[in-house]
Amino acid sequence: MADRTRTRLLNALKSSGPQTAADLAGDLRVTSVAVRQHLDGMYGEGLVDFEDVKGSVGRPKRVWGLTAAGHQQFPDSHSTLIVGLLEGLSDLYGNDGLESLIAHREAKAGKLYKDAMRGTTDLGSRVEVLADLRSREGYMAEVIREDDGFLLVENHCSICAAATACQGFCRSELSLFKDVLGSDATVERIEHLLSGDRRCMYRITPRARR
Repeated sequence: MADRTRTRLLNALKSSGPQTAADLAGDLRVTSVAVRQHLDGMYGEGLVDFEDVKGSVGRPKRVWGLTAAGHQQFPDSHSTLIVGLLEGLSDLYGNDGLESLIAHREAKAGKLYKDAMRGTTDLGSRVEVLADLRSREGYMAEVIREDDGFLLVENHCSICAAATACQGFCRSELSLFKDVLGSDATVERIEHLLSGDRRCMYRITPRARR
């Protein structure tokens, strides 16, 4: 039970970002005492850190978040092997080889995503299918509906090491989303993990008709 609670805490901080112990306890339906015990233990391991945030009244609130080591508790698709393969490909075939690999990956993913979206009748349905597919690939994706469209949030990057070594993967994924969501959608990346944000987020809105 203790290990399960710890895993749930890590997942909650990963998916929803920094939170107080009270917020975590409420979301996970466990006692605040249990949450604080786990947070203290993970703090000792360097997995979480905290910031005391002052409000307009009362005592400061202690807000907990994942450290870099905490983020590394989530799988990164065999990062060492992938980075090594990318370096080898670059050494053997240069930048053209890398670009060919990225284009091949984008084309295969595009076919998979479009096949899964076959039969969807509106943009919202396509976004929901895309989020489900991305979650299955390890991106911890979710959709937030807005008045004028949608936010596609990816709370984890399962290819972070590869994308860090070659940011062409990030460019390709934005291109992929634009392609599979169709010409009636506008897709904009508004948060980017590799630019210092804690996650990647895309704003998706219907394209204005002329």
